Amino acid sequence: MKRVVVLGRGGAGKSTAAIRLGQLTGLPVIELDKHFWRPGLTPMPVAEWIQAQRILAAECEWIMDGDLGPHDALAPRLERADTIVILDFSLIRCAWRAARRSRERADFWWWLFTWRRRSRSGLLDAVSKSAPNADLHVLRTPRELRQFFAAADVQA
Repeated sequence: MKRVVVLGRGGAGKSTAAIRLGQLTGLPVIELDKHFWRPGLTPMPVAEWIQAQRILAAECEWIMDGDLGPHDALAPRLERADTIVILDFSLIRCAWRAARRSRERADFWWWLFTWRRRSRSGLLDAVSKSAPNADLHVLRTPRELRQFFAAADVQA
């Protein structure tokens, strides 16, 4: 495990999971939100985003966390990943976490509420197309995430 992509619904805890995994493995964590969003929560143009990801993914070791929903272009990071973690936690858990975390715009809530129906299958298709040899971990509960961390700690 040298190049890890962490994906999932808003409020799932992607950044927290990436930081913890980075602590366990010593891999550097790249929070994609910090690279993607411009002032006023304006998304980076797709061509620029693809190029930015290629530059970030060119490194030998990393953990990239972020699922930018309909604005995302996954292939550049998936193609370099050897491990993919999808946090597929319940809507209730993610909505609660997101509500406690900060105020969000209406488009975030729409994405959060429709993620499993509209985004999840697209993520899995992108993984099978762009990262067919990567280890895929679809984690449905915090307990499964803790078990993943325990296994990563043993390997590190």
